[in-house]
Amino acid sequence: MTRFYLYLNAALYLAFAAWCTLAPAQTAQGLGYAALSASGFSEYLVVYGGMELGFALFFVYCARRAQRLGLVFSVCLYAPIVAWRWPTVVAYWPVSSTTLATGALEVVLLAVALALLRFSAHTDSH
Repeated sequence: MTRFYLYLNAALYLAFAAWCTLAPAQTAQGLGYAALSASGFSEYLVVYGGMELGFALFFVYCARRAQRLGLVFSVCLYAPIVAWRWPTVVAYWPVSSTTLATGALEVVLLAVALALLRFSAHTDSH
């Protein structure tokens, strides 16, 4: 189950990296960026293309070689994202359905990582 979860994360980040790289204006607007300068497009592509591709590659590595590390990384990644996501959704309401769907996915990915990490801790100690 852990390996599947890590490969799923890799696939999600790979898909988002490709989509954001190939359609930056469309995806930026879908995420709520009204307009980007040339510097803004560069930064958007670096973060939503390059960094997400890096995450995808790291999740593949973890799925193959370091599953517990991948789970710890997931918690370290998703916990702060979720902690910032929902208060900002409330503060800036109304937000787009894309923002809500992304937030829901982040909650699920965090919950599964926590459950798998907890389960692996129990199986490691026996």
